[in-house]
Order: sequence, then structure tokens, then C-alpha cells
Amino acid sequence: MTIILFLLDTSASMNQRTYMGTALIDVAKAAVETFMKIRSRDPNSRWDRYMLLTFEDPPANVKAGWKESHATFISELKNLKAGDLSTLGPALKNAFDLLNINRMQSGIDTYGQGRSPFFLEPAVIIVITDGGYLTTMNGVQAELNLPMNNNVPGTELTKEPFRWDQRIFSIVLRMPGSVPPENAFPFILPAESHPIDAMCDVTGGRSYAVFTQKMLNGALESLVQKVQSGVVINFEKIGNDPPPLITEGVKADGSSELNGTLKGPALTENQDANKIISDRENGNEDKKQLNLQQSQLNAAWHNCRKLIYVPRSAQKGYSVGHWPIPEAYWPDVSSPQLPPRSAHPVLRFSCSPCDPMVIENLPFDKYELEPSPLTQYILERRQPNSCWQVFIGNSAKYSDICHPFGYLKASSVLSCVNLFVMPYNYPILLPLLEELFKVHKLKPTPKWRQQFENYLKTMPGYYAGPLRRAMARMGAANLVPDNMDNCLSYSVITYLKKLKNQAKIEMDRLIASVGQKPQHNEGIKVSSRSQTSVLQRKDFNQLMQNLGGNMAWLKQDLQEYTTFSIAVPDRGIKPQFYRNPYDIPRKSLLDQVTRMRTNFLQSSYTNTKLCDEDNLHSVPVGQMGNYQEYLKRQPPALRELESSPVRLHMFGNPFKVNKSNQNTFMVDEAEEAMFGTQTRNKRSSESPPPSPGPKKRKAGPLPRELSVQQLITPPPSPVPDSPEEEKMETDETQEQMLEDRPLQIVLDSDDGSPEKVKSAEKTNNHVGEDHNHSNNVDAKVTNNIDHGNKIGNSRREAAVCSHNSKLRISLVREVKRPGKNYDGIFSLLNTIQGGLDARCSLVRDVIHEAARFKKKVLIKMLEQFVDTMVQGEPKRERMNSLSVPHAR
Repeated sequence: MTIILFLLDTSASMNQRTYMGTALIDVAKAAVETFMKIRSRDPNSRWDRYMLLTFEDPPANVKAGWKESHATFISELKNLKAGDLSTLGPALKNAFDLLNINRMQSGIDTYGQGRSPFFLEPAVIIVITDGGYLTTMNGVQAELNLPMNNNVPGTELTKEPFRWDQRIFSIVLRMPGSVPPENAFPFILPAESHPIDAMCDVTGGRSYAVFTQKMLNGALESLVQKVQSGVVINFEKIGNDPPPLITEGVKADGSSELNGTLKGPALTENQDANKIISDRENGNEDKKQLNLQQSQLNAAWHNCRKLIYVPRSAQKGYSVGHWPIPEAYWPDVSSPQLPPRSAHPVLRFSCSPCDPMVIENLPFDKYELEPSPLTQYILERRQPNSCWQVFIGNSAKYSDICHPFGYLKASSVLSCVNLFVMPYNYPILLPLLEELFKVHKLKPTPKWRQQFENYLKTMPGYYAGPLRRAMARMGAANLVPDNMDNCLSYSVITYLKKLKNQAKIEMDRLIASVGQKPQHNEGIKVSSRSQTSVLQRKDFNQLMQNLGGNMAWLKQDLQEYTTFSIAVPDRGIKPQFYRNPYDIPRKSLLDQVTRMRTNFLQSSYTNTKLCDEDNLHSVPVGQMGNYQEYLKRQPPALRELESSPVRLHMFGNPFKVNKSNQNTFMVDEAEEAMFGTQTRNKRSSESPPPSPGPKKRKAGPLPRELSVQQLITPPPSPVPDSPEEEKMETDETQEQMLEDRPLQIVLDSDDGSPEKVKSAEKTNNHVGEDHNHSNNVDAKVTNNIDHGNKIGNSRREAAVCSHNSKLRISLVREVKRPGKNYDGIFSLLNTIQGGLDARCSLVRDVIHEAARFKKKVLIKMLEQFVDTMVQGEPKRERMNSLSVPHAR
């Protein structure tokens, strides 16, 4: 995660107008938005976190911190106002504290354990100011001073307030009030006259002096390119310079002179070099002064502070490494405390050429250096197969001996310079490991073990863990003892844990304080006068007596100012013109008296207004688009009634009810009308055309003379060839059977001979070719049933049929009802009368009706009900019921 912290100057001088007609504070806001727009083009911007701070006093200075969203950042940026002091030093210290408090609780600084470049939290602090004088409550300051108060736990462990992955870039707005001439500023120069320039250089950043809008856009483009993931390191040369390379056209000092044009290291980025070249071309500088300044430029690579890029792993999404950079002291187990370290490690390099050393399967870290005079000098030498070793002072056990931990080397194509970080004192370790693998075949001899133990004595203890993991990866485990990891004393370890817990508590407190309003100012205390006043005259009592009465008490009250204070207006409190007369501005006294007289002369008390309509709807222009604060003041919405149906916001039907609520029976009128229309249209289309024959029997009780077997037995149908045909045939005829099922009724005449009803033969669609088969069955049944028993049984079956007919109407009505509460359906099914065949037939009718409305759950429950009903009957009757579909 890359942190981009904007520190905007909100001093009163930011209200001055530019030649474009806008204030500097508005230019700063637009610059922030432009930077974010340009930065969004980079794919790495998805890991960015933006923060917004001002020059106000804590905690009001933090507008958008660790937990605020991007919408809050934009809202706070638009609402910024200028009216404070130019307290740049305290503002920078507050910004560093906000960043470092999270570092302390995460433990990425690894105090006493070496510096790991891959444990980083890169932060870019962008300061936008007007370049005015630095002002405080005590007056004007000529220099930039950061307070040294330690608000963050663990600040004493680092000498500087910043860290090695935190850089400051400043944009100093020096836009004039009049239109500047064109091409007056061809280059973007650093703001050398402003105190912020030195602070930017110390942290590894730079400053931009902006005079026009075009220069501002160019500075923002350059600033976006500076947002890189890496750490800043001080490179310092030790020993002698490298031997010169004498080639054609190249001097011994490393510079070249071709066609009378001077080309030295890093001349394109240095303004002094541009001045030298210009002076030489114009003939305004003598040769002696030119050689002196040229020698100074050639020596710039001896000591430089530059960034090394720490790449992010494409697979894991974060930086990965193996070896730390050594501390500038030897860790001692007996030391009760850790010495403070500098923010930027001082990496010393020796110019003695060496051969790069690498063995198979031994991991190493590779970091690219930012372009600098040092990188240009190394690339100009054109020696990609040679390297310079790097050291950290006082990192060894004995201060006078420093062991290398890596080397600087140009790339093979001479495009950049890389820093290779290896194990500590790698010139001793690598030959030992190569001997172990190639000579001893992972079977170390006593002599090799002695040499390896001697190497471990020269290695800091915090290298034991990385070395153990690297050797285990190579296949040589258990060679580094475990007790070497404990390189810090118990008191130091306890102290670091305590700092981590304190930082977590302070972090929570700081996050909770963001957005809170500052404490209300009680007013300005009035002190007693030091100079002589009328009250101190000797004849003051005589004057009071001449006026009448004893005024000695008045003199005492006028001399005591301990309880006197001058009120300070609070912008956050809305004035109450009708309640507090002291809130009325002097220029509005007469208008307010007129409004109060109008209120006083109202006929009724209910028409009295405590606020003007004009003031009620009067909002500043800067607050017109701030809807977030208005929504925060709104009362919370009432909860929904539990009895009301939960409606889904569905496209095309905003009145759709959530069907998951089983206790809801509210139906929309349109939905109910749709169901009714579909039912009528379907039945009317499927009903057969009217015939001139006898009309169908109306609903009501059946005649007394009925044949029980003919009432139960359905009309015969041809046996289907496959289950698919049976299913299709059932779907087509089930509804027709449900509405107009003909009953084969046997009526008894006087002589007892059965006679078929002719109306049943005309309306029955299934008689056809199987009519003879039906007559044979009827004849067998009639011959086997006694005439006397048949009359009694037919009367009972008529009553059962009448009950089931009414029950069927109720069941159809319940099936049409929306919802998933089917208790009423099954309570009605439990009241079915008649034999097993009659009950199964009625349940199948209900299943067909449920299939029309696509109620799959109900169909499944009804099928389970049929199975339970069949299993509960005697075996003989169950066999008869099972034989009926087979006969069909």
C-alpha cells in the first residue's frame, strides 16, 4: 500500500487572488484533484491510500486519515477554508506522527533486527503552500523547526521524525496577481528560498516553485512519476577513487569532451551544470572557475542520498525479500536498551573492483538504484562484470572491522545499477557452502564445521533466521544453532512489546478523534490594567460622593477582572437572532428590530416566527453541495411494521410481495385478476362445444339409484406404449376429466333389469371402441350384487359423493390461494369420505389443480399424502386400488 498524504496550507495568506481570478486555496484543491486523476492511469494506483491534513491544531487537522473513505476525502477537500497560521513545522510533525504510529504497532521497523527493505510502508507527503512567512503564536520564524515532542511511542529509537520510506515533495505556489509574460519560466526550478526545500532534500524528495498554471501541470506530471515503492539510502564512498579508464575521447576524471561540448555526470538534472555550460558558451566564465566547478560536479557521486526501488511481487501482491541490511551497531544480549539509529542507513561502498559472487540455489535480493550521479558514473565506466562491495559502519563485533553484505553492479546491458544484498560477510560464507555441496556432498567434516562456526561468530545474530531458511532450501538443514536468534536482551524485548501495545492504544484513540469538533473556546480572559486609570485617582471617592451615594463598591468591582472574558464567535453555532440580542450584528440591528416588531404585532401566538424565512433557506455557496452533513442531521428513519408484507424492488413489478413470508396473504388486485382471467380463458377454450343433447347434470345430490362400482370405476382407456405417452395423455385429459367426468350410473327399473343412462353415453369421450368392454364389466357387477343390498349401498354412496363434491370445490379454492401455507388443504383432505379409490381420485384432482399453478412443493406433499393413505389401508383394498390404473 502506497500512502499519499496531502498537507494543504490553510493559512490566511492562501486567500490571495491569482492572475486567473481564483484564490490560492482553490488552486491547491484543483491540484489535488488533478494529481489523483493523473495517478489513476497507473495500474499500481489500486493500492493507494489518500490522506488529507491541514495546518490546524490536532485533532481538527486530520480531515481524512486511516479509516476514512474516498468519498469523505473528496468532501473534506471541497469544504476546506483558509484562515489559520502558517505553522508548517508542527503540521509536518503531526503528519509524521500519523504515519509512524501505525508503523510502531505493525513492527515493520524491526528495531535491533536489521533493516529489511521489503518491510516497508511507502509514503509520499505532498505539501502545497504559498511560500509565505512561517508564523506561529509567538511571531514570525525564519527557519523551519519541527517540534521534538514525542507523541508516538518509540520515537526515541529513531533520531529523525521521518523514516527511510517517507519522502516530502512540496509545491510552492508563487502565482502573481497579474498575468505573467509568456515563456518567462521555461524550467520548473526548486523553491530554494523557501525553508521547505531543505526538508524535501533531507527526506529524498524535492520542491517545485510554480508561477503559472502550465508549470503547475508540469510539476504534477513530474510528481506522479516520483511515486515509487522504495527506501532512501545514503551512499558514501570510502577509500580511493577507482583507477581511471583511458579511452579515446575520455578524460581521466570520467568526463568526456566531444566537439567542444562538455558532457559530465548528471548534468541534465543539475541546474548548476546548466549554468556552467551557458557561461562557457557565452564566454562569461574564465577557464579556472570552470575547472573548479567541474571538479565539484565530478565529486557529486562520492556522497548522495537516493532511492532504491523495492519491487512488488506480481503473484503475492507485496514485496518479498530474504536478507536485511545490517544495523550500525553489534547487538549485545547484555545491553539494557537499544541505541537510536538514523532514518537513512549510511551505506559505504569501496571502489576496488571485485568479481560478483553467486552460487546455485542461494537466494539474494536485487534492488535497482534511482538515477543519480553515482549511477551515471558507474554506467560510464562500462564494466558490467565488475562490482563494488558495500558495508555498514560498526556492524561487525569489532568496530575497526567491517564485513561486506552486498555489492553495487551495473546491469549487463548498462541500463541501470543494481544493489545486490547477500548474506553478511558473503566472501567467507559462499566458498564454505560451495565446498559443502560440491566436495563434501552435504557431509561436513570437523574442519569444515570449525570454519563454519568461526564464520557464525562474525555474523550478527539477526542473520541466523534468514541463513537457516536459505540453507534448508538448499538441502543443508540443522547447521545453524537455534540459540543464535536471541540476540536482544529480555528488557529490550519486553520494552518493544510494551511500545507496540501503547501504539495500538494511541492508534485507536487517534482514529476515534478524527472528525470530532474542537473544544469550544471559552473566550479571551481580561487582565487588570498596568497603567494608571481614572479608578486610581486619589479623589475618585470624592467624585463619587458628589454624584451621590457611596460608590466604593463600584471601584472594587471595576478593578477586579478575574471573571471577565471577551466572547469569541463560534462558526459551528448558528446565531439565534430572536433569542440572543448579542448574536445580532451591528449592521443588522435596525432590520432585526423591524422583524421583531412584526412578530410582536401578530394577532395570534401561533404565527410568531423565531427564524426568518430568508435566513432559513440561506446557505453559503460553498455549502450548497454538501449533502452529507445535512443527512447526518436528519432523524433516523422509523422501522418497518412487522405485519406489513416485505416487497421486493423487482423490475417491472414494484408491488411484488416476498413469497418467503408464509404468514402473508395479501394479494395484489392485478395479480388476482390475472389468475381469474387465466382460469376462465383456459376452461372456456378446453370445454367441448355445446350439443343439442341432454344438458349436463348440475351440482347437487346424486340420484338415489347408483351403482357403487360404476361410480368408482373410471372409463377405460387404451394402455400406453411408454411412460412418456402415458404422461402426455394424462396431462391432456386430466383437466377434462376433472370438469366433465361422466358417471356410468345403473338405474333399477321395476323388474330389476339394469339400464344405461343415454346421456352418459353421449357426453362420454372415452367410450368409443371400448364401450363393449365397459358393458361386460357392468353386467358382471350387476349380476353379482343383490338387488336389496344394492339400494341401501347406493344411498350411502350418494351421500359420500355429495360430501366429496363440496369438498372438491373447497380444495380448488384453497389451491388457488397464494402463499405457501398449506395447512388448510391438508385439513380438508383429512375429511374425505369413501373408499380408497375415491379418496385417491380426489387427491389426484387436487394434484392436477396444483400443477396448473406450478406449486411444486404442494405437489410433492400431496404425493406423500397419497402414499401414506395407501399404506394405511388393508392389503386387499390396497391391491384393488393398485389394479385400477393397470386396468386403465
